[in-house]
Amino acid sequence: MKLPAGLDPRALGASLSLGILLGTGLTTLYTSEALSYLSDDPRACAHCHVMRDPYDSWQKASHHAHATCNGCHLPHSIIPKYLSKAENGWWHSKGFTLQDFHEPIRIRPRNRAILNSNCRECHRDLVGGIAPHRGREEDLLDCVRCHAGAGHGPPR
Repeated sequence: MKLPAGLDPRALGASLSLGILLGTGLTTLYTSEALSYLSDDPRACAHCHVMRDPYDSWQKASHHAHATCNGCHLPHSIIPKYLSKAENGWWHSKGFTLQDFHEPIRIRPRNRAILNSNCRECHRDLVGGIAPHRGREEDLLDCVRCHAGAGHGPPR
């Protein structure tokens, strides 16, 4: 096939590649409802089948009226919040693309630390006087260790 005069084949190839990449990216964003993950709507977390049970149990748990997924599982400051969303989004995308995620889903140590920090922040009047015990850093005032069912109902 002969190209019209003045049309550079490299520019045509680059334009086609860019168009395909852009089209594929926009289609992926649309079909995965990726922009919903920028919101605080808990339904966004339930898009993935592995999060359906935690979402359903949260709706029946004591925290349903007071806290959303992001309120417990993400930092409350805007920059750390969106950095954490980006990191979690990367790991979730990798896990679901490669199908190498744990079921039931497990909380990673960094996210557990965020969760515990948020527990202590929201319940500071209740736990403010509790002295941390000696031991490993991740075990100090580990709310989840004793209250695993608080946000999502009884553990399975």
